[in-house]
Amino acid sequence: MTPETLHEYENIIILRPDLLDEGVERIKGRIAQVIEKEKGQLLRFDNWCKRKLAYEVKKHGKGIYLYTLLLGHPGIIAEVERNLRMWDDVIRYMTVKVDEDVDPSARPTEVTAEELERAVQAAQRPYSPEEQRRASDDDDDDDTVESTFNGPSADWDDDDDDDDDEED
Repeated sequence: MTPETLHEYENIIILRPDLLDEGVERIKGRIAQVIEKEKGQLLRFDNWCKRKLAYEVKKHGKGIYLYTLLLGHPGIIAEVERNLRMWDDVIRYMTVKVDEDVDPSARPTEVTAEELERAVQAAQRPYSPEEQRRASDDDDDDDTVESTFNGPSADWDDDDDDDDDEED
């Protein structure tokens, strides 16, 4: 990798299905901020909407899919993924290196400055009461413990007289 070239990465992020549009915008803004801070370039950012998952992930059968295409040095992915792990709204993510030694000037971005600014502003807004309620509801679910007792059943006969072994 020469100093003026970067790596190209694809990242797919699955968010909780009950996340509001402003929550999705907030996540997009946070990701854009991380990429900008790490001197990367965001080429594309698509919301693939809510889709059915192949299997349940963290008790969710559906998820909101986000797709990002970005350019950056190898350390940018470590920072993006570190942030994704911290956000409760992210239930799964996957990053793939698409290409090495990409010239940033040869790759035009599909993300407009207006879209990027709107996402960054959304990331800085405080959470709405609805989002705060949902976050507190999720915290309550994590504290519950389900009983998985596999001991003897309640109708198990405990008396010591063995009716089968009676001898007259």
